[in-house]
Amino acid sequence: MVVLSHSPELVDGNRSRELLTRLFGALSFGELGVDGFFLISGYLITKSFETSPNVFSYLKKRVARIYPAFVVATLVSIFLFAPLSGTRLTQLGVHDWGLVAKDMALLQVPPVPAFPGTHYAILNGAMWTIAYEFRCYLLVALLGLLGVLRRREFVLAGTVVFVLMLAAKIPTPIPVSDVFYGNPPDAIRLTAAFLTGSCFYLYRDVTSYKPTHVAFAAAVLFFCMFVPRLAEPILFIFGGYLIFWLALVVSPTILSRLTTQYDISYGLYLYAWPIQSTFVFFRPGLSPWKMFVASLCLSTACGLLSWLLIERRAQAWAHQAPSRAGAVPKAQPEATLQQDLAAS
Repeated sequence: MVVLSHSPELVDGNRSRELLTRLFGALSFGELGVDGFFLISGYLITKSFETSPNVFSYLKKRVARIYPAFVVATLVSIFLFAPLSGTRLTQLGVHDWGLVAKDMALLQVPPVPAFPGTHYAILNGAMWTIAYEFRCYLLVALLGLLGVLRRREFVLAGTVVFVLMLAAKIPTPIPVSDVFYGNPPDAIRLTAAFLTGSCFYLYRDVTSYKPTHVAFAAAVLFFCMFVPRLAEPILFIFGGYLIFWLALVVSPTILSRLTTQYDISYGLYLYAWPIQSTFVFFRPGLSPWKMFVASLCLSTACGLLSWLLIERRAQAWAHQAPSRAGAVPKAQPEATLQQDLAAS
């Protein structure tokens, strides 16, 4: 969805040809994809904390899931894609490389100039969401240590507050971005999505997925997608219901079985922007739909390599039992929703 959304926007510099925006006039496919990811992440990460033996084990798994692939993708972006677009790395000084190291540690977009003359002269613009994801990991750890996760009504109340703030677009008291919370509107939006996913996990014992409920949720979501102020809050609630119905009730497909073994989504996301921007830089008049197909294929290949060479190995290390420190167990993917249903 993100690659599909970015294809016309990177070419045009606007969303005039973005498909979902043209249909509903509210959200793009990119926003839909990111919101859906944070919903699913909230579900699985909350489960990860509850099933981890301690907070150290939880954080170890979270760091291993995010940082290795992010660091490698940052370096590849800097040393491969930036020079391709004409950036001379030799002109970067010690201060510049210090900023690169700092931003890499803070999961920020690489501060290296690239793709001059394009509408979005950013080396890897899609990376901006990763820091918000990791902040949500830390939020879950904090809520767990404080015992809030054991009182799910408190999590639900906090989620309602965030969703209402998103719908009301309440001005935040701190208008500027900060390393601890990011850009306030984005922090509210993505935290609301993540916490909604957490609530679906915490209330899984009382959530029923019936055909009539599914039809009602789909109808409400469809009509509210035409209302910009309501589109995202309704997406979190009713769209989230549809996502978890699809994951927990509908039979798995060949694709879902395949991606359980080869989790290419993170790597695909990390490499799609610089690949697409390279197409735009060298072929500015290229059809966005042809560019979508080509960049999706290349990004998928990069995602597969990232999984096989980096992410799977990092997860094997993170899930390694302390008593078997010398052994390297076979990598196991993060628990899937289908596995969660089977276990319950």
